[in-house]
Amino acid sequence: MTATLAAPSFRHGDRTLPRFAWLPVFTAMGTLLLLLGAPADVYGFHRDELYFRMLPPAWGYVDQPPLTPLIAHATLVLGDQPWSMHVPAILFAVASVLIVALIAREVGGGLLAQGLAAWGYAFGAVTLIMGHALFTASLDLIVWPLVMLFVIRVFTREQPWWWVFAGLVVGLSMYNKLLIAMLLVGIAIGMLVLGPRKALASWWPYAGLGVALVVGAPNLVYQVLHGWPQLQMGAALAAEKSGDVRPLLVPFILIELGPFLVPIWIAGIVALLRRKEWRLLRWIPIVLLVVLALVFLAGSQVYYGYGLLATVFAIGCVPTADWARGHGGRLALVIAGIVVSSLGSILLSLPILPVQVEAKTPIGAIDQAIRDQVGWPQYADEVDRVVHGLASDGRTAIITSNYGEAGALERYLPAGSPGVYSGHNALATLAPPPDSTDRVVFVGAEYPRAEQYFDHCAVAGHLDDLVGMDNEEQGQPIAVCTGPTVSMRELMSKLAHLG
Repeated sequence: MTATLAAPSFRHGDRTLPRFAWLPVFTAMGTLLLLLGAPADVYGFHRDELYFRMLPPAWGYVDQPPLTPLIAHATLVLGDQPWSMHVPAILFAVASVLIVALIAREVGGGLLAQGLAAWGYAFGAVTLIMGHALFTASLDLIVWPLVMLFVIRVFTREQPWWWVFAGLVVGLSMYNKLLIAMLLVGIAIGMLVLGPRKALASWWPYAGLGVALVVGAPNLVYQVLHGWPQLQMGAALAAEKSGDVRPLLVPFILIELGPFLVPIWIAGIVALLRRKEWRLLRWIPIVLLVVLALVFLAGSQVYYGYGLLATVFAIGCVPTADWARGHGGRLALVIAGIVVSSLGSILLSLPILPVQVEAKTPIGAIDQAIRDQVGWPQYADEVDRVVHGLASDGRTAIITSNYGEAGALERYLPAGSPGVYSGHNALATLAPPPDSTDRVVFVGAEYPRAEQYFDHCAVAGHLDDLVGMDNEEQGQPIAVCTGPTVSMRELMSKLAHLG
């Protein structure tokens, strides 16, 4: 039992991999599956999911690679319902629990450490948010920890070919996001700063990089041929969000897994820097620091480093298990921290309250993912009411301010309604309204900017989710504009925007 639970040395010939803790790990995975599956149809589609289902399959888009929209379209075979769109995200989250537990095992974590890693990570706030609805970041729950697991195995198993497997995952992930480059930069800098530098002198890391480039080549070619739209998208997001992201970066790190679990991942960082048997893994804290610095400088999404945080948390479960083993009070304290943290994350991250109650609590104000699942059918009803008051001569188009509104109207308006268009992100690259259009129903905050391109405009209603959820759409105008002074193609080009 001692050999199973203790952290072994990584020296050749002295490597003993602990037994896999199948019972606590699979129990955590099953519990997460049930927890995410039960409320899968409670609220509705997230705005991003409505956007994905509206995008036609393509090699790429101005705001993202093709994989997540393709996954979203694949879910339609299960039924065009919110729960079916949530299925891939649920599976990604559940699978990521296994990967995080394997990281703990890889660095010598026994049954207790693996169980703590699985249960603590499974019910972290970001795990639950990204596992409840389908985002591009949902797949990152698997990708970043899996790359880290494979690179860690290069050193724990003295098997450099794991670089190639890491490169394969990186190449495949490029069809979902190019931000995996942050992780590669962090790994390189980490090894240059704290070693082992000789690992970068080997040809194996570059073989892995070559595999990544070959596998991801079609997406890279798309980016080159279209002027690197991902860079333009990143700049747009930074301009829009950096003012919020930078001040929130450190506080958000403290709540991503849960504030009561912060001591565990800090223990992981400290142990990585101090334990002699982990000397070949001392680069990992530098990777986390580099990625967080890049996120800060870019002003991008605060959760981009979550896969690395999960990695150091899993590693931190090893010294935590050593500290708690044999001391009932200490173990009870650790378990209590995980339970309390999990309950708080569940309450904040999942739609477990009736929407009428949720709208009146601070939770709706804190969790944007929940806000963005409320009101879409009601908004479509309001727009349909306005459209029904217009002539049914086929010369009306609907233009929305953002992709969430466009996706909702495309999904919920009755058959025979006017076509839905938007200048937001990739929707701006699709075909514009017909040239015969002489009447446009504008939906959302972009209406005042569009008003100048028509002879006459009047507000005919406002969006209302009927529960008072303070989201981006609530209270926005629905306006009818007639007599366009520019062509529809020119109008859509003027309304095109990223963000």
